[in-house]
Amino acid sequence: MRISSASMEHPPMKLTSAALVAALSLVLAGCDDPPVNRDPSRPLSTVSRVDVQRYTGMWYEIARLPNQFERDCVGVTATYAANDDGSIKVANLCRKHSLDGAQEVAQGRARIVDRTTNAKLAVSFFWPFEGDYWILSLDPGYQWAIIGEPSGRYLWLLARTPRISPELRARLVEQMQAQGYNTRALYWTPQP
Repeated sequence: MRISSASMEHPPMKLTSAALVAALSLVLAGCDDPPVNRDPSRPLSTVSRVDVQRYTGMWYEIARLPNQFERDCVGVTATYAANDDGSIKVANLCRKHSLDGAQEVAQGRARIVDRTTNAKLAVSFFWPFEGDYWILSLDPGYQWAIIGEPSGRYLWLLARTPRISPELRARLVEQMQAQGYNTRALYWTPQP
């Protein structure tokens, strides 16, 4: 995940323990970076257009490449809401160890980097650090999305429902493989 300085225009965010862990994980990335699970010789492409209003709402994490900041997380959801300033409010929920485990919420903000497509965003849970969030594939009905970033260390499969059909799963795995990802490394997130 790319770390860069964000604009000084962003006000400070409420810092939760999950956000602090995520930020410290980024700062200490050299100590425990997730492996690169993507062929860097393949160009990474995004969708041609995202309707931000349709993208907002709650998404269930169906699968992810393992990473430090989601260690021991199950029942993961991400909720997005549009802010008046054009940024996007982000709330990631994680249940620790089990579906009835302690709930942690990391709150952050995303800004659209590519206004032509709205498919490339930068997300910050701990200002001024940001990570790339690229929408690689998106259902025309906004029922599922594949999210990645250029380094190949992070990948998420999100859906509007806690489970997807085996047929859809197989089709989306093929799409991730076509983008150069090692899908054998995916962690399939338990959901209620």
